Amino acid sequence: MENSSPYRDGLPTTSSSASLKSERRSKSKSIQTSKPSLIMAFFSCVAWLYVAGRLWQDAENRTLLANLLKKNWGQRPKVLTVEDKLMVLGCKDLERRIVEAEMELTMAKSQGYLKNQLHQSGSSSGRKLLAVIGVYTGFGSRLKRNVFRGSWMPKGDALTKLEERGVVIRFVIGRSANRGDSLDRNIDEENHMTKDFLILDGHEEAQEEFPKKAKFFFSTAVQNWDAEFYVKVDDSIDLDLDGLIELLQSRRGQDSAYIGCMKSGVVIAEEGRPWYEPDWWKFGDEKSYFRHAAGSVFILSKNLAQYIHINSASLKTYAHDDISVGSWMMGLQATYTDENRLCCSNDRQDKVCSLA
Repeated sequence: MENSSPYRDGLPTTSSSASLKSERRSKSKSIQTSKPSLIMAFFSCVAWLYVAGRLWQDAENRTLLANLLKKNWGQRPKVLTVEDKLMVLGCKDLERRIVEAEMELTMAKSQGYLKNQLHQSGSSSGRKLLAVIGVYTGFGSRLKRNVFRGSWMPKGDALTKLEERGVVIRFVIGRSANRGDSLDRNIDEENHMTKDFLILDGHEEAQEEFPKKAKFFFSTAVQNWDAEFYVKVDDSIDLDLDGLIELLQSRRGQDSAYIGCMKSGVVIAEEGRPWYEPDWWKFGDEKSYFRHAAGSVFILSKNLAQYIHINSASLKTYAHDDISVGSWMMGLQATYTDENRLCCSNDRQDKVCSLA
């Protein structure tokens, strides 16, 4: 019976000790495997709490924004107009002042406002002249000028006395393409002797630049002399000076006057032909010019000449100077006067001009 006892001499047997070791190993393994699971569960719980908190916070923000939008919806315009934007930016008063300034500028232009004070030439008392007459001429036209000086155009003291009566006459010419060459020097020498030129320093005296000459003439004349009328005359006609002065005196006090031998005409669209008009397509299918004063001689009142001076930089020119001036008058409240006495080719006895 002593052999069946699990202990021998007070010590456990081999089988009992082995079972105890296996139990301990299983317990230690279970403890080791449970630690990572606990850690993962902890972090999962923390993550869930974070996500739940953010969702709750976002829901609160959305509710707050929805309440604010509902509260302000009735107070805001559905469409934000330009005026609303100007109000917001505080520009309403500035816009009003700009509009007022534009209106004042438009009014000043319509009244012929000039930045430079006009030089009162030929009138020591400051009396306004009756007219400034510009006779177009060229570098090769000295013989014509001498003929005019010996016929209808005064010279020397007679020219000065005419200016005292309120009429200024000048030959009008530009500058050579080669500034300061013999052409310019010859004109300067002739003017030094006769003192009857209006030299347009900004204008090039060339055939292709001829339509622009009117802009330079009226602009320069209105700056140099304060007159009621400004008259353009070609050097291809003879002038009855007394008859012209009489005609001008009868029109004295007439504003916005555009006076001449009014005509129209066919627009030449074939390049190479005389009087070819590069802008022919602008004159419609009928290819006919609008009504305008013939270029031999025509008259503008002071405010129309001032308009040309003020707007000369933006005025369009066509192939001919009379067409160009006529186009400028079309956009104004000019009074067109068809004066038969200025038709140089007619048979009237009292006409003031004739073909030279």
